[in-house]
Amino acid sequence: MNDSTSTTSAALDSLRRHINSRLIGQSQVVDQVLIAMLAGGHVLIEGVPGLGKTLLVQALAAGIGGKFKRIQFTPDLMPGDVTGHVMFDMSQGKFVLKHGPVFTNLLLADEINRAPAKTQAALLEVMQEQQVTLDGKSMEVGKPFMVLATQNPIEQEGTYALPEAELDRFIIKINIDYPQAQDEVLIATRYALQSFGGDQGDTRQLLDVESAQQQCAAIEVDDKVAAYAVDLVRATRGSTLLRHGAGPRASIALLRCAKALALINGAGFITPDDVKAMVLPVLRHRVILAPEVEIDGLGVDQVLANLLEKVDAPRS
Repeated sequence: MNDSTSTTSAALDSLRRHINSRLIGQSQVVDQVLIAMLAGGHVLIEGVPGLGKTLLVQALAAGIGGKFKRIQFTPDLMPGDVTGHVMFDMSQGKFVLKHGPVFTNLLLADEINRAPAKTQAALLEVMQEQQVTLDGKSMEVGKPFMVLATQNPIEQEGTYALPEAELDRFIIKINIDYPQAQDEVLIATRYALQSFGGDQGDTRQLLDVESAQQQCAAIEVDDKVAAYAVDLVRATRGSTLLRHGAGPRASIALLRCAKALALINGAGFITPDDVKAMVLPVLRHRVILAPEVEIDGLGVDQVLANLLEKVDAPRS
C-alpha cells in the first residue's frame, strides 16, 4: 500500500464515520454509496419512504464539499424540470437558458419511479454523458457528478417500472431496510431533541473525490480475477432461473466496484473476495427472473447467491 492509497483510505474512513454519525444503522448502505462514487457511477436506492435517504445525500455532499440538489419526481414532472429550458426574460428582452437541478455535484432523484418514462429518460444523457443539451448547446454538469435515485417498491400504487436501458446506467442498486431496534431508539431520541431544521453536522470537506476516483481507476486487476468477474456475469446468461441475464456493462461495473472496495480497504489490488462482495448490488437490477421462479417465491438476490456458489474463484 503506497502513501497516496493510505491517505485516501484514511480520508474515506473519516467520511464514512461522518455519514454514519448522521445516518444511523445503515453502514452497509453508506459503504455501497461510497463505492459507487469512487467508481464514478450512479446509485439506485429502493426502500419505503422515511429511511433517511435524503439525509444520506446531504451528509455525503457536506463531506465532499459539493453542491446538492433534489428533484421530487411526480406524475406531472416534465423533462425540462429536470434538465432546464429556454425562457424569455422580460427584464432583459431576450431568451435565456434556465439551468435545471442537474447542474450540481450530487443529484437526489427522489421517487424516480413516480414519474412517467418520458421524464425518467431525461436523466439518461446526463447520467451517461455528464452533459445536457439545451437550445442546441451542450453544457457539462458539475464535477464530480453523481445521481442517487430513490424508488419505492414497484408493488406500491402509482409507480412505473424503470426501463431496462435506464436501469443499466446505475452502477449499483441498494436495498435499504428498516434499522435495527437499538439503532431506531437512538435515531428517535437524537432527532426528537433537535430543533426543526436539524443539526447540519460537520461541514468540512473530508475527501477530494476526483483524486480518489483517479486512484480507484489505478487499482491493479489480475487477469485471473478479471476473468472471474466476467465468468460470474456470463453465468447469469445461461441460468434457467433467469429470463434475462446481465450484459457486458455489468462486467465493467463489477470490476470498477471491486476496485473501489479495495481502495476503501486500503489495498492496491482487487481480490476474488472483492468481486464476490459486489455481485449482488451490481447485478440485482440487471437481471430478470424467469416467471416460474417468481411464482415459487425466489428473489433475485437468492438466485444470484446460488450462481455465485457455482462459479469457481481463482485460488492464486
